[in-house]
Amino acid sequence: MKEEQWAPVIVMLISSVAMGSVNALVKKALDVGVNHMIFAAYRMAISALILVPFSYIWERKTRPRLTFMLLCEHFISGLLGASLMQFFFLLGLSYTSPTVAMALNSMLPAITFALALIFRIENAQKLKSKAGVLKLIGTLICILGAMFLTFYKGLQVSNPHTHPEAIYNNTLHSSGQDQAKKWLLGCVYLFTGIVLLSLWMLFQGKLSVKYPCTKYSSTCLMSVFAAFQCAILSLYKSREVEDWIIKDKLVIFVILYAGIVGQAMSTVVTSWSIKRTGAVFVSTFSPVSLVSATLFDFLILRSPLYLGSIIGSVVTITGLNVFLWGKRSEPDQSVSKTLTTSKSCQMIENEDNMTVEDNNNKLPV
Repeated sequence: MKEEQWAPVIVMLISSVAMGSVNALVKKALDVGVNHMIFAAYRMAISALILVPFSYIWERKTRPRLTFMLLCEHFISGLLGASLMQFFFLLGLSYTSPTVAMALNSMLPAITFALALIFRIENAQKLKSKAGVLKLIGTLICILGAMFLTFYKGLQVSNPHTHPEAIYNNTLHSSGQDQAKKWLLGCVYLFTGIVLLSLWMLFQGKLSVKYPCTKYSSTCLMSVFAAFQCAILSLYKSREVEDWIIKDKLVIFVILYAGIVGQAMSTVVTSWSIKRTGAVFVSTFSPVSLVSATLFDFLILRSPLYLGSIIGSVVTITGLNVFLWGKRSEPDQSVSKTLTTSKSCQMIENEDNMTVEDNNNKLPV
């Protein structure tokens, strides 16, 4: 890899680690009993407020003119990548655990890759090349690791006496058929949310071409639409005004952390990386979030660690490395993409400058 290609890898690794910690903390907040869509609405609103000054200061000269069609596309982006995705994903997370959520999230590369083939964003002929075979093998290994982690618990590696509360809660909650049904239903909800996230990644790849040089403005618009969408979706569970008043300090902290780190920063980084490398490449970093969530759940939230978590995490990281190996074997296209984006940004800025000059020339002396 060249230096230009390492930048998306580094930022996606950092973002994936952060997202693992976000999901572990969100699970803790949902256990308090807060409406998950009210939580999501606050999260999206904070994301929008954080991004407003960045989009105004850094992108006011390069930002293309907003049209009605672009607004509609950002509305759809908010539905796929934020409101509907969080509706199912957070609901599934409340029924399962951060480790299970991130394990199923590791199927994101396979789902995105399959959808990209269906929508002909990825060329099926590339599967016959060495790079295509490696990417396919890496994707399958990631799925294997996720399934291994989800369905095989194994022996408890950590000392049981160091996690008495977690063991008590797991024993209490795991009894009965209702909990088993909730777990299966939670997995279905999680899978639905991951499919929506895959669709958003593919949709965002197309949107970034129509609305270039605006990673902050685009994410800000998406967050604004998603905040209203989440507020409407919250009505299905509760219509009491009191539910919007959050008093728990932990929940308030998690909302702020999830809004700034898990939504604003993460979405900006993901959108930028999709523009540089493509949706399929970005989706392969989901196993890193799995490992991060597992470790964060164990070290910070004091949940027990099992052998299946360790083996599954190692397998998924192996799959990620195989996929990256295949990606490195592809012809270098990142530099040409970057140059094309830079040229389009420069053209937009030049057009704005020419417009200002024309308006100045038209002023009476």
